[in-house]
Amino acid sequence: MATRPADKGRALALGSARAGATLTSFVLHRYDWSESSLVLELFTLERGRLAVVAKGAKRPYSQLRSVLLPFQRIHLMTTRGSSAERAQASELQTLRSAEWAGGLAMFQGAALFSGFYLNELLMKLLARQDPYPLLFEGYAQALVALHDNDELGTQAALRAFELRLLSDTGVLPDLSCVTSTQRPVEPDRLYRLTPDGVVDAGGGMAEDALTGRLLVGVQAALLHGHFVALQQACRSELSALKVALRGVLHYHLGSSTLRTRQLMQDLQSMERRNGT
Repeated sequence: MATRPADKGRALALGSARAGATLTSFVLHRYDWSESSLVLELFTLERGRLAVVAKGAKRPYSQLRSVLLPFQRIHLMTTRGSSAERAQASELQTLRSAEWAGGLAMFQGAALFSGFYLNELLMKLLARQDPYPLLFEGYAQALVALHDNDELGTQAALRAFELRLLSDTGVLPDLSCVTSTQRPVEPDRLYRLTPDGVVDAGGGMAEDALTGRLLVGVQAALLHGHFVALQQACRSELSALKVALRGVLHYHLGSSTLRTRQLMQDLQSMERRNGT
């Protein structure tokens, strides 16, 4: 049986992790551990999502303060935490060192909310200690797109990331065929993507109706493993794809609204009330 791109990438990442290589990572979330330390939720190339304690990171003179920032690629090394630390936080490790590995200027406005939206999806849908190298690189590419201040490019990157996430976590069906019959989708026919799979749209013009042409293109890009190609495949039907993916994501998240999305909606409502 042929090996999928995701399987190849995962094998390489696991091999690198076993060799004890420095981990390439992004900070997803941070919270207080003590008066001077932080717990970091990280997304790493080699080992997936990790929780580490950064001792002394809150001290004014700590060099880590300028390194452990969101949306910045960092190189780090960890050790196993003490038994007391592991008892308080499952699989918690201790940060040994961290160095900035390049990144973008801090996001502002809508881009900042979009970045935290990506982080929230990873926090809620990824188990710890499971590498997703294609998703990691897709995340990095999505951050670049958010920084470019191109609305269409941003929306395409968000949809591509959502698709990569659903595919790599094993909950996205084969988009090139109708799930119940396994018959190939027809390019000019309309379909819907539901939590149960791809279904015929029944001739109706639902707001989440997608053409078979789009579905085939997206499936090909997912199998190819190239994030930019996936972005391009999403561009032709961004509005319908957004609605379709929102329904699938909410089903697997078990909630109707993410915190970042709700906060963005609240701020937009406030701006409208204030006439800004």
